[in-house]
Amino acid sequence: MLFSNIKDGDTFRYLVNGKWEKSSSKDLIEVYNPSNGKILSKLQSLSRADIDDVLKNSKISQKKWKNTPVNERADILMRAADLIVQNAELLSDILSKEISKPKHLGMHEVMRTADLIRSTAEEGLRLHGEYLDGNSFYHASKKKKALIDREPLGVILAICPFNYPVNLSFSKVAPALISGNSVVLKPSTQGALSVLHVSELFLQAGLPPGVLNVVTGKSSSIGDYLCSHKDISMIAFTGSTQVGKHIASIAGMKPLMMELGGKDGAIVLDDTDIDLAVKECVQGVYSYSGQRCTAVKRIILVDKIANVFVKKFVEETKKIKTGNPDEDVVVSHLINRDAADFVKSLIDDAVKNKAKLLLEGKRKDNLFSPVILDNVTNKCRIFYEEQFGPVAVIIRVKDDKEAVNVLNDSNYGLQASIFTNNLDKAFSIASQLEVGAVQINGKSDRGPDNFPFPCIKDSGIGVQGIKYSIESMTRLKSVVLNFK
Repeated sequence: MLFSNIKDGDTFRYLVNGKWEKSSSKDLIEVYNPSNGKILSKLQSLSRADIDDVLKNSKISQKKWKNTPVNERADILMRAADLIVQNAELLSDILSKEISKPKHLGMHEVMRTADLIRSTAEEGLRLHGEYLDGNSFYHASKKKKALIDREPLGVILAICPFNYPVNLSFSKVAPALISGNSVVLKPSTQGALSVLHVSELFLQAGLPPGVLNVVTGKSSSIGDYLCSHKDISMIAFTGSTQVGKHIASIAGMKPLMMELGGKDGAIVLDDTDIDLAVKECVQGVYSYSGQRCTAVKRIILVDKIANVFVKKFVEETKKIKTGNPDEDVVVSHLINRDAADFVKSLIDDAVKNKAKLLLEGKRKDNLFSPVILDNVTNKCRIFYEEQFGPVAVIIRVKDDKEAVNVLNDSNYGLQASIFTNNLDKAFSIASQLEVGAVQINGKSDRGPDNFPFPCIKDSGIGVQGIKYSIESMTRLKSVVLNFK
């Protein structure tokens, strides 16, 4: 069977040098099904000695992979994408069980990832160097010519979160591989099962041993050791701002590409198509239970249209289905009880500070039905703190200027949305917003994956997106020809 070698019973192995191995520590980590709290499987908990072996192997393998023609690398990525599509049903089922992602959303993530890998392969084929003539600079010599190429960095450490384990893992892996790097991939414990399965598909596609190694374990045991290891050439991380800042503090001189927390705001102006704004905001707030860095976490309404918007928003929110991920639902279980407790604390604090609870979400363990908080002010924790749950935060402002000030009053700077029928006004406001990207008449969204995804302020470092990730994972090397 295709995946029989990646586990023994319900215990998964880790991937090193093209083989699925057991950790020398003999310790295991339990993976839980968020929907019922039952143990789903177990993962290897790697030791530092295991990590040393993985990194030694990655470094050796990268030198060979670097010399593989880019068209051959692209062919392997294309075959991997085809295999992902062929196994999409299985992968979406795994996502449903291990992170409580509704099946249709899991299927979308898997198919999107296959498309991303194909596009990355194509972009890699277009990657080329530059030519410079010394004659183009003042006082330079006509006898100097420069050939400028892109070189891989070496061993890329990719660390990925639970919420989009397939997409956020392989949006790092694919650009790294096509540009000649090797990858050490550390997935979140919740989300690791789908990642391990996709990694096996890369092997089946012909990826040479050791070019992609996958490690599992507790961040408290191996996280710092990985991030500070001398053989790591770059760290690509998606996760919380707190952890991102810690990684930055120990990484030394390593290049960093980080997507961290978000507090994306949607500004709804008084000249907008309210039905469109309501539809987009409902999707933006509640899709995958709000467990997304690009979820709409603040809805900023100009007073003139606020009451009309809120009435329609409540009506549409009441239509949202909540339940188990194997059903046709939008909102399912949060990743664990601690996450649910935190969301509840933010709701309670907001109500205590005079926010109006328009829709009180029912809670059972880590399952919330949708919540709507109106009249949220800067006295509420949820005004500033990132909620990773199905909670709509409505903030009312008197005019466009105040809307801009409220949106910018945040340590985060991922994305923002503006809803208006006046494009001149939209572009004017967009230029004032302190975020990496602005959506006009649409919810905040990480994709499409060929678009740049810049992260500023406490939301991260660098720019992701297929071409931009490839550029971040390579360095320029100049060879200067001196003619007689």
